[in-house]
Amino acid sequence: MTKIVVIGATGTLGRAVTAELKARHEVIEVGATRGQYRVDSTDPASIEKLFREIGKVDGVVTTTGKLHFGPLPEMTVEQFWVGLRDKLMGQINVVLTAQQYVNDGGSFTLTSGILADEPIRQGANATTVNLALEGFVRGAAIELPRGIRINVVSPTVLTESLEAYGPFFYGFEAVTAQRAAQAYLRSVEGAQTGRVYRVGS
Repeated sequence: MTKIVVIGATGTLGRAVTAELKARHEVIEVGATRGQYRVDSTDPASIEKLFREIGKVDGVVTTTGKLHFGPLPEMTVEQFWVGLRDKLMGQINVVLTAQQYVNDGGSFTLTSGILADEPIRQGANATTVNLALEGFVRGAAIELPRGIRINVVSPTVLTESLEAYGPFFYGFEAVTAQRAAQAYLRSVEGAQTGRVYRVGS
């Protein structure tokens, strides 16, 4: 049975991904503040400590990342850095730090989002970060050694998140976290690399 690490396993999407993966894999659940293991993905030293404890794995999934939503004319540089530091570099930090712990032919699966393709008002930070993540995956796919694959899942707004984010996504068709989780299975269990798996649009 392959060993898959899910970073963000305690979140809405992470729980769904973990549940789907558990059918055929050993899943190591990692959260920011709770879970089997904990990590601060904005801190490479924290990631290194995590993987030293876990050891070699066959796949790493990240479903993490804070973004800043707000009007661009009022946005401060520090507010814009929220998404860059957390969702963008948090996931890139995981790849850069954990690649040596991923077995030959293993995989990384990151998370971007629909705002890469469909900008909305107050979403400039999210659009920037999501597109940057997709660019990173395309670039990393041709350089990762030992047959390690890397893909990114770009889900639309989740049904379970409508209460919190619904006002930003009028007119968008929501999908359940369980449906979005299927794309993570395709990435982990498939053969593709450098792909963006779009879920709902």
